[in-house]
Amino acid sequence: MIGFIGGGNMAEALIKGIVQSSGFGVRNEIKNILVSEPKEERKQYLEKTYGIKTTLSNKEVASSCNIILLAVKPQNMAAVLDEITDVITEEKTVVSIAAGITLSYLQSKLKTKRLVRVMPNTPAIVQEGMSVMSLCECFSGSDINTVKEILMSIGKVIALPEKYMDAVTALSGSGPAFIALFVEAMIDAGVKMGLRMEHSSELVIQTLIGTAKLLDTGMSPEKLREMVTSPGGTTASGLKVFECKGLKEIVIDAIEAAAKRAKELGKGGSD
Repeated sequence: MIGFIGGGNMAEALIKGIVQSSGFGVRNEIKNILVSEPKEERKQYLEKTYGIKTTLSNKEVASSCNIILLAVKPQNMAAVLDEITDVITEEKTVVSIAAGITLSYLQSKLKTKRLVRVMPNTPAIVQEGMSVMSLCECFSGSDINTVKEILMSIGKVIALPEKYMDAVTALSGSGPAFIALFVEAMIDAGVKMGLRMEHSSELVIQTLIGTAKLLDTGMSPEKLREMVTSPGGTTASGLKVFECKGLKEIVIDAIEAAAKRAKELGKGGSD
């Protein structure tokens, strides 16, 4: 049985992924999903939309399920772990998707060593997420394949050592907001030049989608940029402004600032 402690947006994305993935390895587990959610309206919504079971009790989820996903805010994690620790036995698998909560912190609070730390991102809501998982070194077994399949239902997943999680948080975790800011600026530029908002939005968003699909074929960003750029042309003029303003350096500084903040926040979820 698969359990979710917390029924927020990311938990819903994972539940939706399980329900909608044809041929998904744990698809038969749909009827065996249990979610703890304190808000009655949210509980009813999840039950009605996905046909799953819900409860008010975090402890019920932890005791009833063999795979438990902790989908709570980092600041609430300590209280949740204290609440469920008595019923988390060594055969249970616990997956945390809370930013900054380290494996060592989870291990200090729970009796099981079957622990997984995951950093998903917002595009998981439309099953186009990027998830990175880190495991306790002692963790092996078929349950990890089930965890991976759950994450694959919301997009791509890779496994990396935990030491890279701050960089992951900055790139794929914060990345959607950074990209959205750039898109917002492009849309505003179109409006400034006289386009209607809806037309500027459609132009920019479809350009973003198409560019992402081209890059997903394996084409390098440099190659794509060279394909679009003609000497002395319009693209070259725009790129020159980016270069003069130091766009690359600004982006790198922003990513490094996000990673630094992730490390600071993570100290609250470490030994």
